[in-house]
Amino acid sequence: MNIDRFVLSFLKREKSFFSVDIDAAYDQLSAEIKGSKMLVIGGAGTIGSSYIKTALRFKPSILVVVDISENGLTELVRDLRSTPGQYIPETLVTYPLSFDSSAFRKLFHRYGPFDIIANFAAHKHVRSEKDIYSIEALVENNVLKAKYLLDLLLQNPPRHFFCVSTDKAANPVNIMGASKKMMEEMILAYSRYFKVTTARFANVAFSNGSLLDGFLRRIEKKQPLSCPSDVKRFFVAPVESGEICLLACILGKTGEVFFPKMNFETDQIQFAEIITPLLAELGYEPLICHSEKEAKENVNLIDNGKYPVYLFETDTSGEKLYEEFYTDEEKYDLNRYHSLGVIAKESTRDVETFGTVMKNLENLLLKADNSKEEIVKWLTAFIPEFEHIETGKKLDNKM
Repeated sequence: MNIDRFVLSFLKREKSFFSVDIDAAYDQLSAEIKGSKMLVIGGAGTIGSSYIKTALRFKPSILVVVDISENGLTELVRDLRSTPGQYIPETLVTYPLSFDSSAFRKLFHRYGPFDIIANFAAHKHVRSEKDIYSIEALVENNVLKAKYLLDLLLQNPPRHFFCVSTDKAANPVNIMGASKKMMEEMILAYSRYFKVTTARFANVAFSNGSLLDGFLRRIEKKQPLSCPSDVKRFFVAPVESGEICLLACILGKTGEVFFPKMNFETDQIQFAEIITPLLAELGYEPLICHSEKEAKENVNLIDNGKYPVYLFETDTSGEKLYEEFYTDEEKYDLNRYHSLGVIAKESTRDVETFGTVMKNLENLLLKADNSKEEIVKWLTAFIPEFEHIETGKKLDNKM
């Protein structure tokens, strides 16, 4: 199944949501990217690889990709080199390592200075919010490591630097969203020294590790589907996720946050709405069940074309029933682009302040007896609008 084609068809889009802006800015994108040296961090994931494929349309001369997933990098290279007509730069190298390692700093100086750098290495799923250990790893990756990278870029600033955010950073209710909001505030401090942009965007349908990707894995193994009945999200296809990130990276002015111009009332879709057309695409019809037990007991009906689906009302920590791209306090421009809104912000804190804040975080993470509540308290002190939803339940307790 072609995921991009299915998602665009389901969303009733004849072409990419961002195609008008891609076409309008084609010459500018080409002028900035053609012959450039690019570094993509976290490039093996769904969004990072989609960004790479979008950028390759404009023919950079050097592409260095870093990701902790060795298997993901292998598949990325195979995918690119197996696609008919795909442009491949003469220098394409991939490295399975963390971007806070000494090896990364060495390769950064070996291949740099880079013209364009994009960072997609982040914890992006609410499911990552389990206990203190997973939460510490989440905050370290999304905040501390981002600062290490920004400090490295101060020495060799690129023409364009992009760091991915999330729609969950707007009025955050989970630790992941609050950590990305903090990252946004941090990059504003650095935006006075080199160009930095970011983007909040919708749920990337069928992205690695997402609920919809989980549907495909369950169907592949003939296991029942499980889905919240009351959660709504904005959706983009994988190809669209790469396009908005490239547009923000190249076209944005320093300190700007990009988001899709989608309608809060009409463009949000319940996850449950996707189940029936997805199953129909694969030759099944849903059989609605009232418990996980009932759904598992009915897997024998799958070969008869009936697919067991358990729908439930969400009750897990950090889960908001809807998403939003901006807050009432943020100033945004809806007129500059056809499909993109832009939030322009000014930094209220300097780099030195963030140095102190990050030192406090490092000391907090060194404690042997941390708690989730301490991390939430630390984030709330910095992000006052953070109102954590705590139910005592987590997604790992569900199918």
